[in-house]
Amino acid sequence: MHSFLKHLCSRYLVERRSTMALPALLTRLLPLRRLFVLGIGFFTLCFLMTSLGGQFSARRLGDSPFTIRTEVMGGPESRGVLRKMSDLLELMVKRMDALARLENISELHRAGGDLHFPADRMPPGAGLMERIQAIAQNVSDIAVKVDQILRHSLLLHSKVSEGRRDQCEAPSDPKFPDCSGKVEWMRARWTSDPCYAFFGVDGTECSFLIYLSEVEWFCPPLPWRNQTAAQRAPKPLPKVQAVFRSNLSHLLDLMGSGKESLIFMKKRTKRLTAQWALAAQRLAQKLGATRRDQKQILVHIGFLTEESGDVFSPRVLKGGPLGEMVQWADILAALYVLGHGLRVTVSLKELQSNLGVPPGRGSCPLTMPLPFDLIYTDYHGLQQMKQHMGLSFKKYRCRIRVIDTFGTEPAYNHEEYATLHGYRTNWGYWNLNPKQFMTMFPHTPDNSFMGFVSEELNETEKQLIKGGKASNMAVVYGKEASIWKGKEKFLGILNKYMEIHGTVYYESQRPPEVPAFVKNHGLLPQPEFQQLLRKAKLFIGFGFPYEGPAPLEAIANGCIFLQSRFSPPHSSLNHEFFRGKPTSREVFSQHPYAENFIGKPHVWTVDYNNSEEFEAAIKAIMRTQVDPYLPYEYTCEGMLERIHAYIQHQDFCVAPGPALPGAHTPQSPFVLAPNATHLEWAQNASLAPAAWPPAHSLRAWLATPGRACTDTCLDHGLICEPSFFPFLNSQDAFLKLQVPCDSTESEMNHLYPAFAQPGQECYLQKEPLLFSCAGSNTKYRRLCPCRDFRKGQVALCQGCL
Repeated sequence: MHSFLKHLCSRYLVERRSTMALPALLTRLLPLRRLFVLGIGFFTLCFLMTSLGGQFSARRLGDSPFTIRTEVMGGPESRGVLRKMSDLLELMVKRMDALARLENISELHRAGGDLHFPADRMPPGAGLMERIQAIAQNVSDIAVKVDQILRHSLLLHSKVSEGRRDQCEAPSDPKFPDCSGKVEWMRARWTSDPCYAFFGVDGTECSFLIYLSEVEWFCPPLPWRNQTAAQRAPKPLPKVQAVFRSNLSHLLDLMGSGKESLIFMKKRTKRLTAQWALAAQRLAQKLGATRRDQKQILVHIGFLTEESGDVFSPRVLKGGPLGEMVQWADILAALYVLGHGLRVTVSLKELQSNLGVPPGRGSCPLTMPLPFDLIYTDYHGLQQMKQHMGLSFKKYRCRIRVIDTFGTEPAYNHEEYATLHGYRTNWGYWNLNPKQFMTMFPHTPDNSFMGFVSEELNETEKQLIKGGKASNMAVVYGKEASIWKGKEKFLGILNKYMEIHGTVYYESQRPPEVPAFVKNHGLLPQPEFQQLLRKAKLFIGFGFPYEGPAPLEAIANGCIFLQSRFSPPHSSLNHEFFRGKPTSREVFSQHPYAENFIGKPHVWTVDYNNSEEFEAAIKAIMRTQVDPYLPYEYTCEGMLERIHAYIQHQDFCVAPGPALPGAHTPQSPFVLAPNATHLEWAQNASLAPAAWPPAHSLRAWLATPGRACTDTCLDHGLICEPSFFPFLNSQDAFLKLQVPCDSTESEMNHLYPAFAQPGQECYLQKEPLLFSCAGSNTKYRRLCPCRDFRKGQVALCQGCL
């Protein structure tokens, strides 16, 4: 309010100065005298606000308490301003007297010599001077009162300063061991970022201690600040129950515009509106009366910001990758349909505004408590938040969910361990709970599976597709010409049996990498591409791109997907694409999910380097009939169900529940299975922690040497569940499995808990963030926590919903 008045007054004063400098113009405007009188009053008020506003600005609610020194130090200057104001008022009275006489003369001339005035109309200048003098008297009275207040403030400040002079030394408190060091840092560096001055730091010891105890938390509260300590945290708003939504028009507005990527995402969301609405209806029936609290959620798509380069938007219309935008569009739709409050940002400026980032270079905490329960972002957004949130990033990072296509393994996530053991990359070392990373496919159980959706067909559409399929039509997976380079041999064999279609982007000339016998449609809009898939028999991949959404869309439209098997498997050790990514995962095919979770007859994986095997697969596919198929977890309902479960049950801001090594429970909750192969959670166990997934779904197996827990659990038709590792991280688990431990040690190692041979040594995990389903070594037999899963929904156990 003060800044608005100050701005308004400044404009008024500029105009008034120019008006006062033009007496001739005033003479022409004298019929507007009443407005002029009001203007004089407003001018006086503005002058008072402008002169004294700075003296009281620190008193406004929410301003820094440190700027009270501005009031006190401004005392003498303010009294000088008041004296100048009195002089100016006297000058105004003299000038207004002259103006009034000028107006009377003008009125007399217009009256044509007639000196008679009606009873209800006194001469225009008659009351003008009285009004001005009344205004002047009021301002004079205010000036006297302000002068008294300033004198009182000076006296009070001098007394308080005497009492505080010896209280602004860094206290020696063992609970705050970093306090003195932080004060030293502030002495040397407080001018390095304007945000410190924003919070009231002015180079004095008192300001350092107040900042470090009230804005940050390195020093203890100062006793004499009890009365003026930082405001109490606002009370949380009453919880509102989330209600499913079916109309997505408001979501389309929230998504914004101006970028090709956003236009693509909005078109996709609009096209799937009916399917989202139907999915919401089904899930609502399944959940029944389950209470769902509405969450306030910020979605910051970092890779679309100008600061990160936004390399995707310019390529949307040129065949660039769309997988990330498909996933983000579906995440936004799912969160909105579930009934949560959303804020969407695609620029750094919007992010800073929504978070409450103070002005400066990002060294200070936020200016307010974080108003969001959850933040969904990507690695680019994560980096931007770390740069601008100061210490608040560490405080609130448990609320962040990172959309991470290829996953982040625990060995790369733990900063110290990654640095010491060669796992440090440009994308890892965030020290988050690995479950906070959310992947496109369920390939990394250490992370959470977010996914996306494919369009679901009803029974009528499925029958139409089956009747309209061409038996000899193939579509190649790859919109960029570079993917086709060097594939002439495969295409030649395929051309003997099928008509080949492509959707390769080009501007004017046909790409030379695409053979002449291929019918290239150019880059197609999504609806037209869907129609092409509905006619085709085969959708064939040439090894790249990895793990995209297109194969699932093809299978959902009744195509068979043919892909290449990689030997040796591709990884960060031997393939440039994976180099630098925070994972050691080995990829055995172009689309491992399709190979492992769908398989034949819908998915065929063969060695493309073996021409005979490749040709035999083509012949077999031509004889194979399939129906359109879409895994439940990639339907709208499946994604809603999964995200609902995450929001309801995943809380990474609470302290870890199960004990770490060294803590002994009164009774072991495990029993050896009847066939003596693995451990199970005892049905009558009284110790049943309130864990999610529920602990009763735990099955613990001892892996063979050199086998990762991910693969060990899959071998038994189960999924590795890293949240169960703390239950097994004890010598008791080895004893129950009849494993002899000659010695037991606790160390930081992403392969532990494990049993080492030879030596009969048992190793327990010392660092909870390093519990990992991924990783193997021929020296160790890993102790692996597994769980069951819902049919078509590997992210959730049977009792997880």
